[in-house]
Amino acid sequence: MEWYERLADYFPEHEMKDPRQLYDLIEDKDTYHKEETDEYIVMYAEFPTFIFIDYLLVNPATRGKGVGTKLLNRFKEKGKTIIVEVEPIDHEDEDTKKREAFYRKNGFVKADRIQYRRKDEDGKPYEMNIFYWSPEDLPQNVIMEKMAKACEEIHNFRSKKYYGRKLADPDEVLKFIKH
Repeated sequence: MEWYERLADYFPEHEMKDPRQLYDLIEDKDTYHKEETDEYIVMYAEFPTFIFIDYLLVNPATRGKGVGTKLLNRFKEKGKTIIVEVEPIDHEDEDTKKREAFYRKNGFVKADRIQYRRKDEDGKPYEMNIFYWSPEDLPQNVIMEKMAKACEEIHNFRSKKYYGRKLADPDEVLKFIKH
């Protein structure tokens, strides 16, 4: 699974799913898809009303040439809300700034009313930001409902088998912040 190695080389370890879980998602979950070319790898779930992008990796040799934007535009043409998880900016890590800038440049908005905290294998908490693009104006509580579905159906798919626990119990990892 060369594609898994490529993803694991790029994404932080705590964000990577067990390769067997990813294989099960691809093989057994009708909503989950993997596309791989020389230019990119994208793994995503397509639901009736939204798309959850689990992993998006543009080949370093083709970054900055519009590959990622073309891919996102292809998803946007489906007319569904698109949700991604993005690491918070770490001023020590230039890639975190580039990732957030990439999504913002492509019309994604940070769901600033959704707190998303998960735990790694050792039980250490980490935070992720939810970014979304939508063809219609959606309130963030609706985005949170969609993210809860992604947690339940994608992150938690056979997670007890591979991790002995739910990876992202929506009731524990998602919190709506009222202004």
